[in-house]
Amino acid sequence: MESRLTTKSGPLGNAALKQRSEFVSSSVAAYSSIVVDRAENSTIWDVDGKKYIDFAGGIGALNVGHCHPKIVSALQKQAARLTHSSFHVASYPAYASVCEKLCRTIPSSLPQKAALFNSGAEAVENAVKLARFFTGRSAIVSFGYAFHGRTLLCLTLNGREKVLKSGFGPFAPEIYRAPFPYSYRAPVGVSPERLTEYCLEELKRLWRSEISPDQTAALIVEPVQGEGGFIVPTPGFLKGLRELCDAHGIILIVDEVQSGFGRTGKFWAFEHEGVLPDLLVTGKSLAAGMPLSAVIGRAEIMDAPPAGAVGGTYGGNPLSCAAAQAVFEIFEKEELLKKAESIAKTVKTRFDALEKKFSAVGESRGLGAMRALELVLDKKTKAPLPADKVKKIIAECEKKGLLIIKAGIFDNVLRTLMPLTIESKDLTAGLDILESVLERFS
Repeated sequence: MESRLTTKSGPLGNAALKQRSEFVSSSVAAYSSIVVDRAENSTIWDVDGKKYIDFAGGIGALNVGHCHPKIVSALQKQAARLTHSSFHVASYPAYASVCEKLCRTIPSSLPQKAALFNSGAEAVENAVKLARFFTGRSAIVSFGYAFHGRTLLCLTLNGREKVLKSGFGPFAPEIYRAPFPYSYRAPVGVSPERLTEYCLEELKRLWRSEISPDQTAALIVEPVQGEGGFIVPTPGFLKGLRELCDAHGIILIVDEVQSGFGRTGKFWAFEHEGVLPDLLVTGKSLAAGMPLSAVIGRAEIMDAPPAGAVGGTYGGNPLSCAAAQAVFEIFEKEELLKKAESIAKTVKTRFDALEKKFSAVGESRGLGAMRALELVLDKKTKAPLPADKVKKIIAECEKKGLLIIKAGIFDNVLRTLMPLTIESKDLTAGLDILESVLERFS
């Protein structure tokens, strides 16, 4: 969560960074020193004209790429007709249309409904509200290494202390945490083969020692952890959670803000294990970088609170809804799920090779195009590569024309969130840059 900026060689970039340092709160993270002028698909140009291949994708918000012509056209047309009325005051067809499209992505025979918001954190908060109201219970269980946002409730749900939580307490009550199956860093004495069983048993222990299942409203889980380091849960974990929720009348909330919209090769990451959530949270690539998020779920849960209990002034604004409608069209016409599979094969092959080649690469992991490298000092001890060295790797990639960002509880994971529309030559060029930089640090 870097906030300090380095200077750039270009005069316009330096001036912009100076202005940022003087007038923007330093608590707002700065993952790079790039000052963007324009962007197209998977390429961005800074204000001094330097070109970069984008492997960050607006932190996963640009699965359809920068400034896709269909997105630009949709926004231009909508801006000329209606920019805001508040859906509470005067509704408009695009809001309901987006909700319908979202509901139809859920492979369930049960009726589904949706509500739109502005950010992933806002959607998470409302999912918790819905679960509590529907069940009449208060406790929420989240998981280690999780990231659900930066509001106070979301900070409480997060499974990382520094820098997200430190100094911001006291936190929201009735939030409990269970272990997440991080196979690369399994607890001492627990084999990867036993990790699913171990984590599910620890959840049951939590229910015996701290809060009972009949007081638990919901479990909230990422099917692939994002900020935690692109951690893919061990096989059977999500199914185990689903079974426990069914046994105790608990709502299963699946957070797909980062993993959704084709990132893992399926529209939703939960589909890989054939698990259906009761409530699904999404955002980011839903509207191609425009502020829009959603909660989708069983109609009986979504309809439980009275009118006015859920919503907000800007949630589902017309511009964002127009972008979201275009996103669905792009996914269908350009077959982005197939493109995600192709990207996944290329990146996995390269990353697996890097794991074998470099001493600094402890593990290559991920699901679909949501892939990462965990960097270490020593492969045997798995001691994390220090954050300052990871920062140097990222800065060197930037110098060579690649924008890539980190993740992980030790800030030692490089993650890939390139647009699913990226051209093969740019994907290869970006991977070549990353390999050349890692070679210097291994």
